[in-house]
Amino acid sequence: MLQELLSFNPGNLSWFEAGMLICFAASWPAAIWKTYKSKNPGGKSILFALLVIIGYISGGLHKILYKPDFIFWLYMLNGTMVATDLILVLYYRRCRARADAQSSPAAAATERT
Repeated sequence: MLQELLSFNPGNLSWFEAGMLICFAASWPAAIWKTYKSKNPGGKSILFALLVIIGYISGGLHKILYKPDFIFWLYMLNGTMVATDLILVLYYRRCRARADAQSSPAAAATERT
């Protein structure tokens, strides 16, 4: 089975599935870059990212169990990129919450004086 996952056999691939996953793979780096540069996780849904990751894991499991081929690695690549974006979103939300918590006492102290 591992040999089938590692071998690239163009006659046995699902070309439309590969095309879909390649298009997604081209899109995720832009989302990751935007999150990283802006450091603003606003508008990003954690539930959506988790559902997408579950979808990629399901597709990868299908490839392992029923139709092992090279496309498995596209599922894993996409899942890794979505997980990276999700980690950045969680990190920047935590940083923002800390900054808000630290600025709140200072704002309250300023209002009292």
